[in-house]
Amino acid sequence: AGMAVQVAVLPSPRCLFDEPVQIRVAGLLPQQAVTLRASLVDESGELFQAHARYRAGSSGELDLSCSPALGGSYSGVEPMGLLWSLKSEAPYKRLAKRNVLTPFCVDLEVYEGHGDMSRLLGKCTNERWFLGEGVKRISVREGRLKATLFLPPGPGPFPGLIDLYGSGGGLVEYRASLLASRGFVTLALAYMAFEDLPAMPEVLELNYFEEAVNFLRKQQQVKDTGIGILGLSKGADLALSVATFLPGIKAAVSISGSGFNSFIPLRGNGFTIPPHPYDLGRMKTNAESGLVDFSDVLDDHTDPVTWECRIPVERSLAKFLFLSGLDDTNWKSDLYCRDAVQRLQEYGREVEFFSYSGAGHLLEPPYLPLCQASIHRVLGQFVCWGGQWREHAKAQEDAWHRIQAFFWQHL
Repeated sequence: AGMAVQVAVLPSPRCLFDEPVQIRVAGLLPQQAVTLRASLVDESGELFQAHARYRAGSSGELDLSCSPALGGSYSGVEPMGLLWSLKSEAPYKRLAKRNVLTPFCVDLEVYEGHGDMSRLLGKCTNERWFLGEGVKRISVREGRLKATLFLPPGPGPFPGLIDLYGSGGGLVEYRASLLASRGFVTLALAYMAFEDLPAMPEVLELNYFEEAVNFLRKQQQVKDTGIGILGLSKGADLALSVATFLPGIKAAVSISGSGFNSFIPLRGNGFTIPPHPYDLGRMKTNAESGLVDFSDVLDDHTDPVTWECRIPVERSLAKFLFLSGLDDTNWKSDLYCRDAVQRLQEYGREVEFFSYSGAGHLLEPPYLPLCQASIHRVLGQFVCWGGQWREHAKAQEDAWHRIQAFFWQHL
């Protein structure tokens, strides 16, 4: 029967990647059993898919914001479940956006029944963009800087942010482009493993980051009341260092980080903070999966011998927000953050701290699916990141709102 089944993505099939949408299906039979499937092909041609079984209501309609999934990649009422549960056929793949000028296209299909998915009833495509209408992307190679500047539309002035990713290196733009789409002038900054920046620098220079701060502060559209900085993993301890040693940083966000300097010495003006002592001999490799558990490589951070590696955050005038996942299997970020938070509190500094149960190391913008393990570009090994699907998805949504609210409040 030529049943006209419509699949709709509301309010619009085009949206920003961090926007929730309402997925609705109309024209089904009352109580009809169907399977919904989402498919996304990333820029390297890797296919990510998710599926869930549903039953139509008495009017032959389905609305994922109130209809429960009866199994599949997830179950229960999960309006965005088809996105956050996307998974690749090949194991240990991370969904990340390399070119922010193009969207990820998610194909949504409805199949008859709860079985073999042989009969397609209807489909549509959700275009999910990383760059909002009118946001400018400007490549920056000024002085030593290797960065990308994202400018929201209009004269501003807007709060300015520096965005740092982790020890995988490279120039990662998708979080910065989304933040610019939300009204922040954002500078995505590379500091290792990019162009002629070494994969494992002998030393990181604080004045490189100072150049970035100065570059951002002199942009016409940036408010002159101070700027913010956020970082993930290694980028998180760098964010804390920048907020501690450089003037003009008003607010700093640490995601899955630590309150000490990790892996690479940080050289400032007349001082160097050594990296926290570690021993890669304590990496554990799972014989079956070949995955590396990295979480025990550090010496005991409570041993006073290691305290010269601490970032003296209590000297900073910035406000701080710490975020970590309790199921981080890569880094004891919750433990390490508590240490820094305690120091700030002892000095009467203002600090917010949220740890998420079931969340892993890679706390990303919302609806990017959990990556439990993937190749670490610098180590060249497959590393465990941790996280449980549903809890991690909820944590990413919450963290994203908190990060933006925090910067709006303090900038």
